[in-house]
Amino acid sequence: MKTLRTLAFAAALSFVAGAAAAHEYKLGSLEIGHPWSRATPAGAPVAGGFLTVTNAGGADRLVSVASDAADKVEIHEMAVVDGVMKMRPLDKGIEVPAGGKLELKPGSYHVMFIGLKKPFVKGDMVKGTLAFEKAGKIDVEFKVEDMAMKAMPAGHDMHGSGH
Repeated sequence: MKTLRTLAFAAALSFVAGAAAAHEYKLGSLEIGHPWSRATPAGAPVAGGFLTVTNAGGADRLVSVASDAADKVEIHEMAVVDGVMKMRPLDKGIEVPAGGKLELKPGSYHVMFIGLKKPFVKGDMVKGTLAFEKAGKIDVEFKVEDMAMKAMPAGHDMHGSGH
């Protein structure tokens, strides 16, 4: 019986730990899901930031991101053009479609932290502010994940959407 209680306690504790790892923010009809970044090596000048925005309302636009963790923060697009991977800043931001979802992920749209003031260390939280054209601004924290992370961490699938 004691073993059964210990197992139940361990299962409950792992569930709570998993729930604490995911973090979401709500701003009007927008839900910002699990902002994250990768750990950076010492001396790295840049880092990427990733998140999802699920929009239950009318079209909006992510117009800027700010953070004291870097000298400058930009919204970027990465794409393959004529077989060459290219990255460019999106000065007008990115549309968040009405009733749709915007994904900032490795190899695609992302936040670029430029001129890091200190390395991003796994487990740290990096404060930032997202600014939307219609919904306004919201403060978020980017959870710093392992340097080798290639996609949104397992268990953060945004309500069964698979992302």
